Amino acid sequence: MKIIREWHQDEYLISTDPSQIDLNVVHGFLTRSYWSEGIPIELVKKSIEHSLPFGVYKGNQQIGFARVITDYATFAYIGDVFIVEEFRGKGLSKWLIEVVVSCPELQGFRRWLLATRDAHGLYRKVGFTELKAPERWMERHFPGL
Repeated sequence: MKIIREWHQDEYLISTDPSQIDLNVVHGFLTRSYWSEGIPIELVKKSIEHSLPFGVYKGNQQIGFARVITDYATFAYIGDVFIVEEFRGKGLSKWLIEVVVSCPELQGFRRWLLATRDAHGLYRKVGFTELKAPERWMERHFPGL
């Protein structure tokens, strides 16, 4: 499903158009992040192709990113959220997450999930909480891949 939407705020743009994504910017950030350190660019490309990407731009420069993995019916997982360091502190991450959770095509889901080590406060602002029943959740985790 290809969904192209745009949101504007001052000089910034958020777009779900995958053709605008600067793969080198996204890969460059993700390969240095704690959650996907060293990830191959081919894997980043494939992950974008199979999810709903949200690029954040100032002019033609990509300055942020998030993506949603979803069935467009009941479930969504938010991943790979970032704003490049020089643009932090401007409220862009908050705006990005608000845009993601309010995107019209992503409404009515029974469950949204995400994982974070250090941004709990950001996600609480849009209604995320810790798992209510973590004993029900299981995972297969292969961090080296």
